[in-house]
Amino acid sequence: MLLTIDVGNTNSAIGVYQGNTLLGNWTFSMAQERSSDEIGILLISILNYGGISPSQITASIMCSVVPSAVYSVVNAINKYFNIDTLVIGPGIKTGINIKYENPREVGADKIANAVGALKLYGGPVIIVDFGTATTFCAVNKKGDYLGGIICPGIKISSEALFSMASMLPRIEITKPKHIIGRTTVSSMQSGIVYGFTGQTDYIVNLMKNEMADDDIKVVATGGMAKFIAYESSTIDKVNPLLTLEGLKAVYQMNSNV
Repeated sequence: MLLTIDVGNTNSAIGVYQGNTLLGNWTFSMAQERSSDEIGILLISILNYGGISPSQITASIMCSVVPSAVYSVVNAINKYFNIDTLVIGPGIKTGINIKYENPREVGADKIANAVGALKLYGGPVIIVDFGTATTFCAVNKKGDYLGGIICPGIKISSEALFSMASMLPRIEITKPKHIIGRTTVSSMQSGIVYGFTGQTDYIVNLMKNEMADDDIKVVATGGMAKFIAYESSTIDKVNPLLTLEGLKAVYQMNSNV
């Protein structure tokens, strides 16, 4: 079985694959200061809950946007699962030709998303990842990673509004009944829901114009993807498991399975 791990700034995700079949996936908080032992015990607990024994895990691959967490995760898997972990980074085969001026600046999660999107949907494709940051990535039909856009994420933006404006409350992010809010809470909800939907559609349309390709698919992933996709006019597919699917594909490229 293959253990796939996506370490994010806010939440992290793991998935277990047997061949191409996803046996289970879980999301959890991975604090940057956790030790290898804490991470190893956490992973074992999650897998045991899903009915998977650590001895069944024979391979592991991870991507991380938290550099300080890589060492702890790699060592945890080595100690508690007795296997080495493939870490997405320079020297790893991905099938993606990165056109960034400095390819090392592209986040490993974006590379995994691009690989997953190309395999599942083909190119050209725009990937919108609603995570701690909202990111937009452009990949053409040849598999070239053209670049993208990075915006503040939905949750951190709403938290900033609460933290910096003394008269505004912390709110639940949900769709209000009306676009024109009649309370402070509904006005904030309207601004978040329709503001980020408008941002998404506007940026995607600009990207499509600049890419100048036919039949560009738009795939959304991340924690808030379904929420925005329901209102969006440009998102074609929602796949919350896109990063894990990309990790599996990268592992297969590098292990010849």
